[in-house]
Amino acid sequence: QVQLVESGGGLVQAGGSLRLSCAASGRTFSTYTMAWFRQAPGKEREFVAAITWSGGNTLYADAVKGRFTISGENARNTVYLQMSSLKPEDTAVYYCAASALRLATTRGVYRYWGQGTQVTVSS
Repeated sequence: QVQLVESGGGLVQAGGSLRLSCAASGRTFSTYTMAWFRQAPGKEREFVAAITWSGGNTLYADAVKGRFTISGENARNTVYLQMSSLKPEDTAVYYCAASALRLATTRGVYRYWGQGTQVTVSS
């Protein structure tokens, strides 16, 4: 099993920044790709960004490209999501996810999930 714990969410004004962290523990060697998804009230959970542990290849949703940056720190088994130029529409619960497969935007590919952290952007 792999356990994922997110942190770093909070309330921020539009235009501000936040950094989310996701600490992985357990059988982390079984994971290849880490990702962030988000779910706003009344909406489906959607892909935000993903990164591979080896090589650091990344993938972003169009809605966040140029504003968000995903990075990983292998020694700490931790993945980060640096969010800048935040907009009210970025308000959502942000979830960390892990997969044994390569980069993907599809929710079903990711086997392990964290509990989520709330990000609220005020206008």
